[in-house]
Amino acid sequence: MARIKLSFPDDVFCFETRMPVRITDINGANHLGNDALISMLSEARAQFLVKYGIQEADQNGIGIIVTDLATMYQSESFFPEMLRFEVGLMDFNKYGGDFVFRVSKDDSGQPVALAKYGFVFFNYQQKVVVPMPESFRSRFA
Repeated sequence: MARIKLSFPDDVFCFETRMPVRITDINGANHLGNDALISMLSEARAQFLVKYGIQEADQNGIGIIVTDLATMYQSESFFPEMLRFEVGLMDFNKYGGDFVFRVSKDDSGQPVALAKYGFVFFNYQQKVVVPMPESFRSRFA
C-alpha cells in the first residue's frame, strides 16, 4: 500500500516516450527495480528536454537541478515489457516546479508508477538557485 498519494491532471502531460524493461533493470525479486525506474524517469526527462530544445545547462552555466523525487508504485513490471512514459510540468514557482511522470505498460495500459521530480534553475558556476528564465516560463507555465 502506497504511503504517499500522487495524482496529476491529464492535461499536464505534453510528451511521451517508450522504453523497454531491460534484463539489467530486474532486481532480486524478478521485477523492475526502483533504481532502474528512477534511471528511466531521468531518461524520459532528458528526452523531454531535447524535444523542446532545452539544454541541461546553457552557455552561462544556468540549468535545471533536481531537488526531490516522489514515486508511487502501482504494479510490477517485468523483462521485456515496453513501458510508456508520459511527462509533464506543473506547480511552477519563481525558481522551478515539478516534472511529473505517468508510467504504464504500453500493451495493456496498466499503471506501473506515478512520480514527480521537483526542480529549480541553478547557476552551476556560482552554485546558487536562480529565477526561472522567462523563455522557459512563457513556454510551459
